[in-house]
Amino acid sequence: MDDHAFADLVAPHRRELLLHCYRMLGSRTDAEDALQETLLAAWRGLDGFEGRSSLRTWLYTIATRRCLNARRSAPKAPVPPFEPPAPSRRGEVTWLQPYPDDLLDGVPDAAPGPEARYEMREAISLAFVAGLQRMPPRQAATLILRDVLGYTTDETAELLDVTPTVVKGLLQRARSAKSDAATPVGDDGLTDRFARAFAGRDLPALLALLTDDAWLAMPPAPHEYHGHDAIAGFLTASPTWQYALRLEPARANRQPAFACFLDDAPAGLLVLTPRGDRVAALTRFLYEGVA
Repeated sequence: MDDHAFADLVAPHRRELLLHCYRMLGSRTDAEDALQETLLAAWRGLDGFEGRSSLRTWLYTIATRRCLNARRSAPKAPVPPFEPPAPSRRGEVTWLQPYPDDLLDGVPDAAPGPEARYEMREAISLAFVAGLQRMPPRQAATLILRDVLGYTTDETAELLDVTPTVVKGLLQRARSAKSDAATPVGDDGLTDRFARAFAGRDLPALLALLTDDAWLAMPPAPHEYHGHDAIAGFLTASPTWQYALRLEPARANRQPAFACFLDDAPAGLLVLTPRGDRVAALTRFLYEGVA
């Protein structure tokens, strides 16, 4: 099989495999690297593919194992580009990146079996993906394969090269560890009100749009700010607030977001996690990979 024929063969699966790698790794950059490694391994091993499983499942097997290898080392957190106030706490998942909604177009929103527990909207949210990063790698892989993709226990065992008993144990621990945060849903006017308050640097109006337990994070820095006072302290110290940033509506992880610009220069991405008619979390991505 030549390069073009192989590209045509795997093309229907590229977007869902990239999404799978993103869930496993939490970083779009790392996911793209893992996908390339997966396709290269598949190309090299195609002669040995015996067809005992579908091509899709075989590719998921390769991708999952590449991601498990990649998770053995996590990047170090960088220093923020300004002097922030003391954080409420330091986050563990400093490598988290947003996932543009346009990359989700064309990804099947149907599981291959009845085992799936999550719909696409919930299984791509920032909270869900961050929760996966806090799990041991094989627990995260098991939760994704069983509860997101809908593979059976036996199929998951074959994918991970373990016994069904091991899968059941991993899944039980993963379900116990995962966050039960609700799927982000907001009313249609929430993002408009937020944009007006932010653009006008109206801090009281912005804080009024936040839930009482709202928090702000700024990957890849580990700083997190919990509660109105901490968020207000961060914003007033941050160039994000001091300069007249222009916000343009965007979407990431099936959540409302804003592309930020200083004059015409990209200045990152601000992702909102709504809860009802208010915002429960702000995630400010400042570095490369967020344009």
